[in-house]
Amino acid sequence: MTRVRLGAAERREELLRATVEQIEGRGLAAVRVADVAAALGVSGALVLYHFSTKERLVAAAFAYAAEGDLAELRRILGRRASAARRLRAAVRWYVPSGQAKGWRLWIEAWAAAPREPALREVAAGLDRQWKAALAEVFAEGAAAGEFRCADPRGAARRLTALLDGLAVQMTVYRGSLARGTMLRWADEALARELGAPAPA
Repeated sequence: MTRVRLGAAERREELLRATVEQIEGRGLAAVRVADVAAALGVSGALVLYHFSTKERLVAAAFAYAAEGDLAELRRILGRRASAARRLRAAVRWYVPSGQAKGWRLWIEAWAAAPREPALREVAAGLDRQWKAALAEVFAEGAAAGEFRCADPRGAARRLTALLDGLAVQMTVYRGSLARGTMLRWADEALARELGAPAPA
């Protein structure tokens, strides 16, 4: 079967999608350039032509997947609703469900980041963007008088730290924490940051 010749941008995206699938299936540490190439029926040299090293390929694949989640977070936070409602919708979306593929990818990245500078830089940059997006809505709601929040950045950091920790527990130790329990705890944590009673 003859392969369709792709442009450089299309080829890179194809390689990134295949790398994400390999990470999800094998785990980040076990993925090899040869695995990505074999999945697409191309040469390892072609993969390295686009990304130069496995480390850069993995960092770019993680960014490719995580930026999709970041775009969804921004969409939720950009809705026409009160800041408190948008924050609550974002928190509830943040909680893992089903296969939790996005969360498994983040956990893989956190585990590898101390040894892989390229991945660490990408993950840290995306993490800052997540917190900044939430902090912006905390600040917006406080400025509008919806709730009191003297430290929007701190509120975003505390909330994501709690959610990240709980998500790791739910994803790694499946069944150790019910999603309903995590949702309740997340709602309670958000309510504390807003200085409001938790929703029933």
